[in-house]
Amino acid sequence: MRSVRAALVAQPLLVAALALLVVAGGFAARGGVSWYDAAHDESAAYATERDNALSAGEQSVQNLNTLDHNGLERGLDLWESSTTGELHSQLVSGRAKFEEQVKQAKTVSTAKVLSGAVTELDERAGRARVLIALRVTVRAPGSKATDKDSRMLGELTRTKGHWKLSALGQAPVGDTSAD
Repeated sequence: MRSVRAALVAQPLLVAALALLVVAGGFAARGGVSWYDAAHDESAAYATERDNALSAGEQSVQNLNTLDHNGLERGLDLWESSTTGELHSQLVSGRAKFEEQVKQAKTVSTAKVLSGAVTELDERAGRARVLIALRVTVRAPGSKATDKDSRMLGELTRTKGHWKLSALGQAPVGDTSAD
């Protein structure tokens, strides 16, 4: 035992290296525990799912408010791929009539999401509600482009691991309370 102690005293670099090894091992252990805790934290998983729903909601609402008469087929296909349930059924059943109206009007509408929020999330049921503020610019031949800001309420349903819009409507504006 005496020879080991004497060797350690005689070689300060060895002592410093061993001390650093012990400290590094402690940091590695603490990092591993922190990583495990974060990976199994329900609030982090909930936040991730909320962010996924918000991202899908914003994109879907933007998709449903953007349409170019020159790329009508692709635009309407995007509408259908962004939706599910009753909303999807309505879009599919009214597609031919809507195509005819847009071709005749020759309009181009583009939407830009200004902000969005998840107002409700039920992970187990696979449902979420979002409030999306957006600006829609509409251009018609021979007319100046017009901008309209609106707030949309959307309901999302998780299908095969992906969120899709299942309902969409205008959010009320102003004071809606009864006197």
